Amino acid sequence: MKRVVLFVLGVVAIAPCAHAQTTDEAIERALAPAPRQMKEGATVIKWKADNTYDTLRKGTNKLVCYDRSGDPGQQPFAVQCTSLANLDRVAQNRKFEAIADRAARQAAIDAAEKDGTRVKPEFGSVWLTMNGPDREHARIHTTVAVPGATAQTMGLPDSNRQGGIWIMNAGTSTAHLMIPGS
Repeated sequence: MKRVVLFVLGVVAIAPCAHAQTTDEAIERALAPAPRQMKEGATVIKWKADNTYDTLRKGTNKLVCYDRSGDPGQQPFAVQCTSLANLDRVAQNRKFEAIADRAARQAAIDAAEKDGTRVKPEFGSVWLTMNGPDREHARIHTTVAVPGATAQTMGLPDSNRQGGIWIMNAGTSTAHLMIPGS
């Protein structure tokens, strides 16, 4: 009986290790949406609960990628790449996303937008987001940050009614180009 109990305890202790993701696997997963020519030089980080991060791999270009799986509201496979210059924006977004009540979350975002504390993303920076039930069924969605842009300043529509690229959230720090089919 003692042997059985020891065996079971040993299996229970080892089981979490068998499912733990190695650093190399975590890096490969985070890099899934990265453009082929930028993967090798991309930085890979792992966000912590306090909205700071650990660097898993230091890169040589401006692209940074990270896993968002397990974050509130994210699909089982959720990874993202953007410019290193956008990490403060991402950290702020993570703080807002932690507000469970949708109305309260939006109120906090609107207040930060109004009082000028909303961190602006780097103008022209790309956001590559890959989401899905698993990697095989995930799709990549590409947007381009254009904070403050409007239809008048960009010469692009601010709705998707015409088809083609359009500005979503025009006139705000969240303004971005929506790219159909991505």
